[in-house]
Amino acid sequence: MLIIPAIDLREGCCVRLSQGRRESARIYDGNPVDIARAYESAGAQMLHVVDLDGAFSEPNSRNRQTVQEIVHAIEIPVQFGGGLREVEDVEKAIDVGIARVVIGTLAVESAEKLKTLLDLFGSESVAVGIDSRNGEVLTHGWENDTSLTAVAFARHLASMGVERIIYTDVSRDGMLKGINIEATCEIARACGLKVTASGGVSSLEDIKSVSRATCGIDSMIIGKALYEGYFTIQEALIATRQ
Repeated sequence: MLIIPAIDLREGCCVRLSQGRRESARIYDGNPVDIARAYESAGAQMLHVVDLDGAFSEPNSRNRQTVQEIVHAIEIPVQFGGGLREVEDVEKAIDVGIARVVIGTLAVESAEKLKTLLDLFGSESVAVGIDSRNGEVLTHGWENDTSLTAVAFARHLASMGVERIIYTDVSRDGMLKGINIEATCEIARACGLKVTASGGVSSLEDIKSVSRATCGIDSMIIGKALYEGYFTIQEALIATRQ
């Protein structure tokens, strides 16, 4: 089980949202680059970075500059998403050293562009984020509802050649109430793809529960619980083996 700490950026600062609501942003002290280095030093093997301004269609060059600084400051791979809605956006991210991009809205709105990205960069470098509330897919920074169910979309992605899904139950995200393991496993079983769980990790018991799941979840993203000091990276890594 891979533990992936998250850094969410808003105007160049580290923040966390509650249930994806932009007005709920809480700013945390610390330089994002220093935090990235600390996660690497603590044993993290991958970092998840999100441009929240981009996700909310509010392009912010400070965030993109910070992402570049993070990539250059650490040796572990960086997974990046937020506002990547055109092929050119993904190309720029790959060019600065991003190991894996996470696309969401683009994948929902254009199967053709998704196919282009998979052809250009390969399924190992392009993951799809499924952000869901009550079983339905959300787009544009979790603010737009669709009539598409998460399970149906996951199956469609499998047919397109996608290799990995990052699944987030938005109602749990930033709430420190535990990952929705049941819904995440339903997605994993339905599509047969590699699945990264996200949204709501609050304790070492949550980590142990996800690690014990046998449905195809092989990694999890942790954000607010680390910022709030609920546990450390080292403790999280130990919990995956218990």
